[in-house]
Amino acid sequence: MSLNPKIMTAVEQLNYRVTVGDVATQAGLDINQAERGVLALASEVSGNLQVSETGDIAYLFPKNFRSVLRNKYWRLRLQALWAKIWPALFYVIRISFGIVLLLSIVLIFVAIAIIFIAMNSSQDDRSSNRSSGSFLPRFFFMPDLFWFFDPYPRRRRYTQARGQVQHRNPDQMNFLEAIFSFLFGDGNPNPNLEDRRWQEIGAVIRKNGGAVTGEQLTPYLEVSDNQLESEDYVLPVLTHFDGRPEVSPQGEIIYHFPTLQTTATGRQQQSTSASLQEYPWKFSQAGSGQVMAAIGLGGLNLVGAMVLWSLLQDGTVAIQLGGLVGFVYSIFWVLVAYGIGFLGIPLVRYFWIQWRNGKISDRNQQRQAYAVALSQANPALQQKIKYAQTFAAQSVVSSENLAYTTEKDLLEQDSERSESIEAEWQRRLNSPD
Repeated sequence: MSLNPKIMTAVEQLNYRVTVGDVATQAGLDINQAERGVLALASEVSGNLQVSETGDIAYLFPKNFRSVLRNKYWRLRLQALWAKIWPALFYVIRISFGIVLLLSIVLIFVAIAIIFIAMNSSQDDRSSNRSSGSFLPRFFFMPDLFWFFDPYPRRRRYTQARGQVQHRNPDQMNFLEAIFSFLFGDGNPNPNLEDRRWQEIGAVIRKNGGAVTGEQLTPYLEVSDNQLESEDYVLPVLTHFDGRPEVSPQGEIIYHFPTLQTTATGRQQQSTSASLQEYPWKFSQAGSGQVMAAIGLGGLNLVGAMVLWSLLQDGTVAIQLGGLVGFVYSIFWVLVAYGIGFLGIPLVRYFWIQWRNGKISDRNQQRQAYAVALSQANPALQQKIKYAQTFAAQSVVSSENLAYTTEKDLLEQDSERSESIEAEWQRRLNSPD
């Protein structure tokens, strides 16, 4: 069994009665893929075929088809279970990076404190007093580390001083999630770009009755200047939606998509925008205070690692003290590598995002320029669009024009059709005209 989740979602969005063209437009799939997927789904859930008098086919699906599939196939049940488990699992993965950073800092500074205590206790009283004056005050800053856990410390102190209570936005990510966001970002802002592209193109073709010019498609495609004349950028669209070129008397080419002219709903799907828009990448959705706190913790981790390394250069102290200090010494380079990566990965990612967003901005501007040129079409282009509209049409497969449906027995349908024909003749005979 090969069932496409996009097709199942499209069937639900189209109220369980669809044509292949409806599904291809709604899901952004090519015609062949949509046709195979609809047939596979109809076969698995015992969907019904409805054939109009013109030979067009609509598919009627039961509204509980997902339950039918889950009852039939253990794989779909596992997918449904995984869909419930994955969000919690991914949350644990996200916060684990922050937990590791905090543990690294704690291990490093606790190890430093143990070494200092051991060094002080091995000296005489006079040296101990001098050491106490030189080392212990340095550790009095340790409680201030908790400042880094507060994404908005300055604002919180200010509001507390004024006797106000600081309420946190419930939609804001917590600090451990913010650390993951600082490290790796928040994912691709355009994960379904190609789906949106084909949905937009399908909606434009449907809006224009199944016949368009190449210029009407350019705001949704990546088109270079040297492609404008040859219009070879339309070839993927023709393949995707089973289209065919038609030549006007003036020798210009328009594009006709018969499959998208058949619908089961009769609704015109409107394009959501004049051109396809790509969303820019964001460095992080964490608050600025959270990002600064993450940078501070990363820097603190590296500074602590350098101090610890200066104390453990020959490893003798670690061997003598053993315990936690020995453990930290054994994983020291792992902690250092994590600290360097914690600051290095976001730095590299920042410059990569700047480069990537520049490319996105250029593509958006180019598509917007094509949309503006289309809205200000010259007389030649207007004539070309007018010729394309001579191929525009829409065929609606409705319950009134069905020649055959698998919902009923064939004999029953013949009987109903005969009764309908007889009633129509009787009406005409009784008509005064």
